[in-house]
Amino acid sequence: MKLARPNIFHPRIVLASCPQLVDGDGDDDGLVAALRARGLHARWLSWDDPQTESADLVILRATWDYTDRQEEFLAWTTRVRNLLNAPAVVAWNIDKHYLHDLVAAGVPVVPSEFFEPGDAVSAADFSGEVVIKPAIGAGSIDTLRFVEADAAAAHATALLESGRSALVQPYDGRIAAGETALVFLGGDESHAFVKGPILPPQGEEPPLHASGTFAEESLTPADPDVELWELGYNVLDAAASHLGMARSEFLYARVDLIGTASDAVLLELEMIEPSLGWRQLDDKNRELRQRSFAVHVETALDRLGLGPLSHRRP
Repeated sequence: MKLARPNIFHPRIVLASCPQLVDGDGDDDGLVAALRARGLHARWLSWDDPQTESADLVILRATWDYTDRQEEFLAWTTRVRNLLNAPAVVAWNIDKHYLHDLVAAGVPVVPSEFFEPGDAVSAADFSGEVVIKPAIGAGSIDTLRFVEADAAAAHATALLESGRSALVQPYDGRIAAGETALVFLGGDESHAFVKGPILPPQGEEPPLHASGTFAEESLTPADPDVELWELGYNVLDAAASHLGMARSEFLYARVDLIGTASDAVLLELEMIEPSLGWRQLDDKNRELRQRSFAVHVETALDRLGLGPLSHRRP
């Protein structure tokens, strides 16, 4: 381990999690070591731990309970000294209405309709098999499939009555082949994996992780066609343009697609706490990609004025 040098600034870095998974969900194992190999000290803390607000940099990684504590969480993102991804990114990406912004930018997106609290919902609003999820949600919690219009209307109504917006999308049979999850670091492609189907047929709920914060996933490695990576870049460019940022300012992003190179569409863009699928990589590639993550953290520190010589006295 590298020793601290008195004339070099050593920023305090926190990987933010949640009370149910203070040390993360296991997928990010190795990140602390990768950062320390670059001379950067990092540790895990739950995002609501007061110590996060004295850290020089907080990196969101496993804040899985933010959907139940949205106002508290968003307020916290503006109090920490520096956050990755940035508070403006979080505030935009936390609500799936962001899909409208991407559609307006020309991104092919799974057709998406929103119902808002106060809307009247009936079975006549639904046809065919649909997926209904809260507009602010994570880990597939309260996300269900329906073939019966009455049941779909009941679930949407329940979401609205709880004060949440409901997102309705047609169930796309291509999901049976899984979602292609493209991982970007610092705005550039890193690696990819396939997420197997999560949602069971109507009447069943997906099994949850022991923490109760997200649905269990089946992941396998992937080597996507270049056309899928190009679509991923287009998604990130559209998000960066909308937010008035450079794509390189996104420390990480995960672009979830369904379909093939000729007909792929965006399902979700994950920029708050996405699993990055490190465990799907072999040991060598995982080490290389996590080193890349650490290098991009270094770049962000320089951009934020937290580089090694930023606090050096003449």
